[in-house]
Amino acid sequence: MSFNTALTGLNAAQADLNVKSHNIANVNTTGFKGSRAEFADVYSISAFGSSNTAIGSGTVLSNVAQQFSQGNLEFTDNSLDLAIQGQGFFALAPDKASGEVLYSRAGAFGVNSEGFISNSAGQFLRTFPVNTDGTVSSTAIPSSKPLQLPATSGTPAATSNLMLGVNVPSKAEILTGAIDPTDSTSYTNSTSAAVFDSLGNEHVVSVYYQKTAANTWDVDVYVDEPSGSAAQTQLGATKTLTFDPGTGGSLTTVPSSDSYPIQTLVSGAATPQALSINFAGTTQNSGAFNVNSLTQDGYETGQLSGLDISDKGFVRASYTNGQFQSLGKIAMARFPNEQGLKQVGGTAWQETIDSGSVLAGEAGTGVFGTIQSGALESSNIDLTKELVGLITSQRNFQANSKAIETNNAITQTIINLR
Repeated sequence: MSFNTALTGLNAAQADLNVKSHNIANVNTTGFKGSRAEFADVYSISAFGSSNTAIGSGTVLSNVAQQFSQGNLEFTDNSLDLAIQGQGFFALAPDKASGEVLYSRAGAFGVNSEGFISNSAGQFLRTFPVNTDGTVSSTAIPSSKPLQLPATSGTPAATSNLMLGVNVPSKAEILTGAIDPTDSTSYTNSTSAAVFDSLGNEHVVSVYYQKTAANTWDVDVYVDEPSGSAAQTQLGATKTLTFDPGTGGSLTTVPSSDSYPIQTLVSGAATPQALSINFAGTTQNSGAFNVNSLTQDGYETGQLSGLDISDKGFVRASYTNGQFQSLGKIAMARFPNEQGLKQVGGTAWQETIDSGSVLAGEAGTGVFGTIQSGALESSNIDLTKELVGLITSQRNFQANSKAIETNNAITQTIINLR
């Protein structure tokens, strides 16, 4: 029996060596979580045996427990490298059409040939759907889907509102006659702004100011059509601005109508294009003519220029026209018993009965950790500790081997008795 007892010790030492060797082999594996061999003693006692005199039968490997402690973060230059700081797992789809879900802490992602965000194993990063305002519409794992970058360019938008505030000089000379854009002596000052049609084409709107009386100015608006040509088309009728000298030259009378519709466009864009110009920020004082404020709400066609991933897991596409589009929010998952997860290789796990049902959530909420873009979580293995443990396991193996050798010598002595 002593041979069997020593043999269980050899098996235990070998198992411990295997676990530690596996840990050491994955010391540089992104998102790897080390394991620990756990053992239990063995007793074979009958119902009427005496526990006071019972001798154990050795040891047995009772469990290989995974250790989900936090690994160090290593920062990279790739915005699609993601690391979780705190609790939680990334939810992955082994196939873009599959309902199966894998879970991982390894966040080395890239873009595949179809525009999906995936890792080197071809597993797809799952995200929760978001509304147009960026809020999450569902946080259930079944509602999550693989994240795909937009295949089309950023959609253009026609300018419908132009905010234009200028300062006109109070000492300017009073002029008479109609404004003529081709005659600089017929107007006092002018400025221009770029606007866009429904197809994203740029057009130049020019605004001409003519002082007609003390504290009174006429305003004409023209559009270059086609853009860049010498020809200009007047938009709407002449408007009049009046200022109150008692309040520092603030605008007192706003034009009764600020609508300047564009009736024709050679670009083929939709017409008429409703264009409203707001002069509310215009002033008249002793200063020189200058533009105080200029904003418009249109934009041209844009190309995808990058991805922004927040620490809350929001994924937003940015375009060259300055616009943004929310694509989703990275799905996070955790389990009541992480050590009950089944390892499936590739630093991925599957849900089991022992792990409990998956608990989905959003990064940075509750007990879920935050997401660090441009970083990877390294293995949580302490190499020095594992190497020391390796030596200890080797000594245990040698000690049990010595026990077998001693038992063999005793047996030989008994056999040689005459």
